[in-house]
Amino acid sequence: MRKGKTNKRPRSAMTLWVVLIVVFMAELLVYSWCRVQYVHTGYEITEARQEGQVLIALQDKLKVEEAHLRSPERIRGIAEKRGLRIPDPRRVFVMP
Repeated sequence: MRKGKTNKRPRSAMTLWVVLIVVFMAELLVYSWCRVQYVHTGYEITEARQEGQVLIALQDKLKVEEAHLRSPERIRGIAEKRGLRIPDPRRVFVMP
């Protein structure tokens, strides 16, 4: 009978160690996956910030271009090339 009792203890101890090692490895894998995701997300944030800065610079350029296109001098020049002119104030009638 003694042999049976001593055989069970080392086997249960071995099983416990295997379970602990498996749990430790699983935790290590989950931690590693979390770190990889953290770094990946950091790269995505950096790329998004850079893209945002590029878009802000483009927006500023487009605002300058819009201001140039809306300038009264430019519009007056285009109108004069087409033969248009400012009407005589005596010929302007305001409609109610």
